[in-house]
Amino acid sequence: MPAFEVQRTTQINATADAVFDVISDFGTWTTWSPWLAADPDAQVTVTDDAASVGSIYRWQGEIVGEGEIEHKVLQRPDRIEDELRFIKPWRSQAKTSFSIEPASNAAQVTWTMKGSLPWFMFWMVPMMKRMIAMDYDRGLRMLAEHVETGKVLSKTEIVGEVTLPAMDMIGQHGACDFADIGPAMEQAFSKACHSADASAMEEGDMISVYHKTDLKCQRFEFTSGFLVDAANTIPVELEHCHLPAGKALHVRHIGSYSNLGNAWSAAYQYARYKKLKPSRAKSFEIYRNNAAIVPKEDLITDVYIPLK
Repeated sequence: MPAFEVQRTTQINATADAVFDVISDFGTWTTWSPWLAADPDAQVTVTDDAASVGSIYRWQGEIVGEGEIEHKVLQRPDRIEDELRFIKPWRSQAKTSFSIEPASNAAQVTWTMKGSLPWFMFWMVPMMKRMIAMDYDRGLRMLAEHVETGKVLSKTEIVGEVTLPAMDMIGQHGACDFADIGPAMEQAFSKACHSADASAMEEGDMISVYHKTDLKCQRFEFTSGFLVDAANTIPVELEHCHLPAGKALHVRHIGSYSNLGNAWSAAYQYARYKKLKPSRAKSFEIYRNNAAIVPKEDLITDVYIPLK
């Protein structure tokens, strides 16, 4: 059977014991799980003693499928080993582990999965590794937020298929690695707003359009700016993008921009489950309120994937 291994690491501003307490308690997993965003109605059950060897976390949902994970080793404060058993959409098993090491008044957490796919799915191994790596990155980000603040600022709502009018936007073009998307977009928005203000343009909702996403190289190419009237004169230093009218899958995210990956992951998982076919048109996200005056937990971002 084709085997794979995925490993991701992050640093959490807490003691190793504090991190261990959260990860070892299956009762916390629904708060920071990277998979439930796509299927918030999935049924989750946890055995009574949620933080002991032999305790089990089970899930069952339309989109996330069915399976369970069991604690096999709980070695305070630095090691957790689990067995992951998938039931649907196909039966398979994997070994997962968390390594927790002290690191400069913080804890370095490494999340590892070792598993295999059915033989007839050998061609999916590279894609599977990339997808699990992105899931682990999102999960570790939410784990850190939960440990450091006691909550995770992310709620995902799958609105469904909608019909959108044609729209026009102008903005600053950019490209960056996945890990640098926040600072890169912030810089692009700053330049776009400065140019628009200098031209006395009327600005609509802020928006980011994704031209190209390279999962293998982990890079984005995007334009960040704001919606405008098509008749406006465009400043020469900014790029114009026309978004055609048509159908799209709409997913709304409420919470910190750092967790927006949850909405995108949910959108693509939902599209695969519903057998929706994305079109060649560009995907985009519209920011419905002002991050300068609205608390992070109340930020609203609408994600759209155009459909055929």
